Amino acid sequence: MSLLENKDDLKELVETLNFKEKVERSLALIEEAYEKYGDGLVVANSLGKDSVVVWDLAKKVNRKIRGFIVTTRFKPKETVEFMNQVVARYPELKVYKNDSKIADKLYETSPDKCCDILKVEPVKRAVEEMKVTCWVTGLRCTEGRTRTDFKEVEERDKGLIKLNPILIWKEREIWQYLALNEVKVNPLYAEGYRSLGCSPCTKITNEEDERAGRWIGTSKCGGECGIHTRPLKTVIGAGI
Repeated sequence: MSLLENKDDLKELVETLNFKEKVERSLALIEEAYEKYGDGLVVANSLGKDSVVVWDLAKKVNRKIRGFIVTTRFKPKETVEFMNQVVARYPELKVYKNDSKIADKLYETSPDKCCDILKVEPVKRAVEEMKVTCWVTGLRCTEGRTRTDFKEVEERDKGLIKLNPILIWKEREIWQYLALNEVKVNPLYAEGYRSLGCSPCTKITNEEDERAGRWIGTSKCGGECGIHTRPLKTVIGAGI
C-alpha cells in the first residue's frame, strides 16, 4: 500500500518504531511524494531543529528539491545569521518576508493578527509563486498540545497537499539524527531554547511541552502561528 495513503495508528508508531525505522519511513514518504509531485514538492524550512532535519532528509532523496524560508522583522539576530549561512549553502531556498507597516507591539495586543501578517501571508505567497502542490513540514505530534491531531499526509486546502514526514519522531530522535548526520542547528538551542520563533514571543522555560515558551502570557501560549491552521490558497490583506 502507498505510504501516502496509509491509515496507520500514529500514536502506536511513535512508540513502536525504532529510530532507524522512523528515518526510513520519513525518507520513503518524501521519496514517494517527490515521485508524484515532482518540482511541485517544496520544503517549508523554519530553520528550527525539526525543519533542518526534514531539509536534510529531502536532500538525501533528491538534491533538486526546493524550499522556502519565512522570516520576520522580529527574528533574533542569531536566527538571521543562521538563515544567511543556510541560504548561502542552498540557493534553492527562497526567503519570503512581509515588510508591511503594522501597529506598534502588535504581537502583544493581537498576536494572531501579527502572525497572520508576518508569517501566514508570506507562506501564501511562497505557495503561489513557487507553484507548490505539496509542501513538506517539520511538524511532530509529540511537540505539544496543538500538534496531536495532524496526519502524515493532509489536504487542508483543495489542491495543496501537506506532507509531515517526521510527524512520529520524538524530540530525542531529532537530536539523535542531527548528531549522527552532523547537521548544523541554530545556535540559540545551545542557550536552552527548545522551540524557536520571533524574539518577543519566544522564551526559555522548564516546562515539559516543547512549545511552552511560545507566546507566553497571550491566548496563543504554546500554540500555533497559523500556517498549519489557516487556509493558504487565498490572499489576505497585508496592512493594518
